[in-house]
Amino acid sequence: MKSIALADTGGSENDNALVRAQLMARMENVPFSRWHTKARIVMGTATFFDAFDALSLAFALPVLIGLWGITPGQIGILIAASYVGQLIGALAFSSIAERFGRTRGTTAAVFIMSIMSLACAFAGHFNALLVTRFIQGIGIGGHVPVAAVYISELSQAIGRGRFFLLYEMIFPIGLMATGQIGAIVVPTLGWQSMFLIGAIPGLVIAIFIWFLPESPRWLITRGRLSEAEAVIEGIEASTTRRLQPDLKLEDISVPKAPPVAAKTSWSELLSGTFRIRTLVVWTLWASAYFIANGLNNWMPTLYNTVYELDLQTSLRAASMTNVAQVILLLVCAFTIDRIGRRRWVTASFVLGGLMLGILGLSGAESVVWLMILGTLSYGIIGSTNTVLYLYTPEIYPTRMRAIGTGLATSWLRLASAVAPAIVGFMVTAQGIAAVFLMFAGVSIIGGLAGSRMIETKNKRLEDIAQ
Repeated sequence: MKSIALADTGGSENDNALVRAQLMARMENVPFSRWHTKARIVMGTATFFDAFDALSLAFALPVLIGLWGITPGQIGILIAASYVGQLIGALAFSSIAERFGRTRGTTAAVFIMSIMSLACAFAGHFNALLVTRFIQGIGIGGHVPVAAVYISELSQAIGRGRFFLLYEMIFPIGLMATGQIGAIVVPTLGWQSMFLIGAIPGLVIAIFIWFLPESPRWLITRGRLSEAEAVIEGIEASTTRRLQPDLKLEDISVPKAPPVAAKTSWSELLSGTFRIRTLVVWTLWASAYFIANGLNNWMPTLYNTVYELDLQTSLRAASMTNVAQVILLLVCAFTIDRIGRRRWVTASFVLGGLMLGILGLSGAESVVWLMILGTLSYGIIGSTNTVLYLYTPEIYPTRMRAIGTGLATSWLRLASAVAPAIVGFMVTAQGIAAVFLMFAGVSIIGGLAGSRMIETKNKRLEDIAQ
């Protein structure tokens, strides 16, 4: 194309802006196709093993407690180590993704995650497992936000919520599978099996991610227009259907084009238009994951030690939380583009918090009610966790999308590191009822933040960023 040639040979900024706008229009005009499905499957498989690696320790812990004599305080430290690593990974790999691309950043993160899962299996004592889980956390924390950005940038305005959430369902499915597999293999094959299962497939998937096409939106903002067009041509070749069959590129106006990316500063996230958006989304991430990972990481141990269920029953009961999350997320995926992000998130915090409050006020004495209300509350708030992976990339422009998402998810890592440690302390010092009352209070904070979200359903990413 003539316009592309102008861009490649140093054409005027106006010419280049027009090319960028036309490329974006072409990308938005292609419906979801087998091209998108392939990308979603490859990245989704990596996300599956990310979830498996993230939760594997929870199902190994009941065995390690007896084997190594691990105290509640050490449990909190061990769980927290992974999340501290995830925090570092989210910050580091978001910067890598902005500079080198989404697929390169994701490949490196998945490789680290998988190779350290192998190392965890051969850890012979507490300190060795502590170190390997910390390093593994760097890979886990780096992969998830960058992968979410990549999938978001492949999506069109109409139906983006369903497309993205059907991809993100892979993570809770991975958590669910971890629970089911853990309940079977840990009692029979030993705790090391949980880490071995996640290692080899992850290394294979890292190779597939390396060969995925780069995000066209990222290429456009970097001024690499010929490369972006080549990717878009591949998308167009995958289907003959068009959302706007009569679209004429010559009618595209220059102001709709995204600018070539300048270097993004972290401080920009807290300036101008983005300040309120950033503070709201940080609060949402911290609140949701404080509850979710505080519950998820401790449930197998609580069932086994506080409620004195046998090991296999404890593991199966704990795994039901992830089953509930998958079911609710499936409902969310097919309704989010009608209900909207703000309504779903706010309602989830309110309803989940109500259930947690009932558990706390009742003293959490009944294991049956814990199984019912604890499972449902986790499932409800767990659906919110996934919606945040959809919402956060939507509220930032391409040039700062990975950084904005990475820093937002760092709050989930911080909250996830702190929550298990606090739960460990409170179970010993104040009892299980106080834990659920604490979670209910955090839910109130999340609900208030949810009411301040901007609505992004059925809007182009470039329009939301204005």
